[in-house]
Amino acid sequence: MASLLAVAVLVLVTLLIGVRGVAALRTTSDFLVASRRVSPLLNSAAVSGEYLSAASFLGVAGLVVKDGVGALWYPVGFTAGYVAMLVLVAAPMRRTGALTVPDFAEARLASPALRRVSALVVLVIGGLYAVPQFSVAGLVLSSVTTWPYWAGVVIAGTAVSVTLALGGMRAATYVQAFQFCLKLLLFIVPAIWLVAQAGPEVRHEAVHPVEFSRFERDTTVSFQVDAVLTVDEATAVQVSGGAVEVLPPGRHPITSGTTLVFPEGAEVPRTDSGPPPGAEGWQRPLLDPDDSGHPVLGTWGVLLATALGTMGLPHVLMRFHTSPDGRSARRTAAITVALLGVFYVFPGVYGVLGRVLVPELYLTGATDTAVVSLPTRVDTGWAGTFMASMLTMGAFAAFLATSLGLLLVMAGAIAHDLLPGGLRRLRITVVGVAAITVLLALPAAQIDAGTLVTWGFTVAAATFCPLLVLGIWWSRLTATGAISGVLAGLLSSSGAITIALFGPRLEGLAGLLVTQPALWSVPLAFATTVAVSLCDRPAPWSRAAMLRLHLDEEGPRPRRERAPDRP
Repeated sequence: MASLLAVAVLVLVTLLIGVRGVAALRTTSDFLVASRRVSPLLNSAAVSGEYLSAASFLGVAGLVVKDGVGALWYPVGFTAGYVAMLVLVAAPMRRTGALTVPDFAEARLASPALRRVSALVVLVIGGLYAVPQFSVAGLVLSSVTTWPYWAGVVIAGTAVSVTLALGGMRAATYVQAFQFCLKLLLFIVPAIWLVAQAGPEVRHEAVHPVEFSRFERDTTVSFQVDAVLTVDEATAVQVSGGAVEVLPPGRHPITSGTTLVFPEGAEVPRTDSGPPPGAEGWQRPLLDPDDSGHPVLGTWGVLLATALGTMGLPHVLMRFHTSPDGRSARRTAAITVALLGVFYVFPGVYGVLGRVLVPELYLTGATDTAVVSLPTRVDTGWAGTFMASMLTMGAFAAFLATSLGLLLVMAGAIAHDLLPGGLRRLRITVVGVAAITVLLALPAAQIDAGTLVTWGFTVAAATFCPLLVLGIWWSRLTATGAISGVLAGLLSSSGAITIALFGPRLEGLAGLLVTQPALWSVPLAFATTVAVSLCDRPAPWSRAAMLRLHLDEEGPRPRRERAPDRP
């Protein structure tokens, strides 16, 4: 009940802040970029709030529980991407005067076709990024209350669509800045409390992991999605509060909604999602997605996707268009790096404690809920309930803040870039995009939020990163080359993702190249863009168009005349 009340308060405050933006919402520019009047400090807080999604607040800790400390490379890539954006993209992007990434593409290369292709890419990236926000909202709410999974998805979708339809980017800016401060507070304070409350024995186990092979106490495991457990020895379990049943050796399908109580000392079943927490290699500071056997390549794949993908995230890039000028955009990026650096100190704390206190989440595939499950494991009284409620509120703040930016940029791609319309069409499109995203999130509960978000970063890295970097820094880029490169990156990365989701399971190097396509799709996109551009002839005004991206808006400062010497 306390967690539900915390979520209700957050949603209500979000809607009230959204109402504040109604009075200033008169034009398309107001709706999409808040009339370009957002100060660097407010903008950096809003960018940080938008960027710290479900993957950051919950997903990184969940991946640490499941895959080991190598998952901490994710926040390294997330933060490093902003450094690259600060150096290469932020100020020139703002100087174009564009409202969206497709706007920039057409302004730089005068190609309506490139604008349409870019709008399609925005929808793909936005879908891959927004679906896990809503799906984890459903998982979190169902794990801390008796409400079903779909209820959290619908609540998140409703709150976001109403806020945006009312106030657009201005409302989103206020909400995201407020929610970043809230998330930072509600992430750091419980982490410190957990470390102090857990005790020396748990802290020792956290940094000296052992394989989760036997249940150390009677353990209740609730399955929110379908799963398959493999039992090596006969195990007596209590099923959904009823009679005790014996699971014979073999594979056992478990339907969603089932609750199993494993007795103390029982062997932990195996799943198809990989080795259990604490197994051999859990402490290795490298990533090995799907146990491909190539941890170094796996780590590079994640770093390429997250660092280069950050430069191509359309909802983050749109944020820089809200700055008054290029200098303000650069300041915004610099402050954002500092804010993100503070936040990303703490996901590892939750991850290593989660491996000790809630390792059974590995069986359900719901390791994304480890953060909100921890407080009640160390304190069953009011303090644990209070901290769990605060973390639930912070998690919902993460979902809502990121979803605001994603739905806004997807609505802009449809109602500004593909089918230009006025303010009314933008508002209607926001509601429609939210409804479609909710429908896509309903069957996505069993996919890790971190995995889906990383795929979104991969598509961004293979499409918009080459377009922006070469468009800003290479005068020989042509429209044909840009379209070819974007399409090559889109088809290669999205094709690999489709195979990973719906195709046969691949092992070894082939499996790694499918689940981490940034390793080859990003170089392919860059090479295609360069090769096709070199075979084409750039427009006569191409160099001048590029140079305008690097000129200070204020122009050269007049030199002061030296005062004449007095006799």
